[in-house]
Amino acid sequence: MSSMPHRLFRLLTVVWVGSLLTIGYAVAPVLFTSLDRMTAGTVAAQLFRIEGVIGVVCGVLLLALCNVLVRRGGDAYRRLRWLVTGMLVCVLLGYFALQPFMNALRVAAQEAGTDVGHSVYASRFGLLHGVSSVFYLIESLLGIVLAWKLPAGTGPVAEQGAAGAARRTAG
Repeated sequence: MSSMPHRLFRLLTVVWVGSLLTIGYAVAPVLFTSLDRMTAGTVAAQLFRIEGVIGVVCGVLLLALCNVLVRRGGDAYRRLRWLVTGMLVCVLLGYFALQPFMNALRVAAQEAGTDVGHSVYASRFGLLHGVSSVFYLIESLLGIVLAWKLPAGTGPVAEQGAAGAARRTAG
């Protein structure tokens, strides 16, 4: 079996999980400690939009690669499909289902001359933000599990390596 699909799977996993963790748990908190709340929220919303697109693109490609690898005998990818599917559902619900409502509340507050945190929309925005954060956390945890469970080797190359190591040990 060619190692290219496996390597591409690993690369896409690293891109998705790495960007997910970096933006959500490093960049966004720094924004809110470094900038005023309104500016930080605007920049964070743009970054999470980019993260949402990265998640959908990587998720769809990873599912396609899982199917290719399972058809080629990579049984380990059967379980990984469920993790990728869970992550994809989280990004679709958390970003593409909830975020438009959050943006609408943010815009309505700005049109009223205030930020969403000090507007009549604050409680609804807070609820949506909390639900979105839960989806993001679940997506992050599934991503960590996905990265952890990635098969170490693939196909004939890995089998030859294991067989060669067994021969060297026995001989």
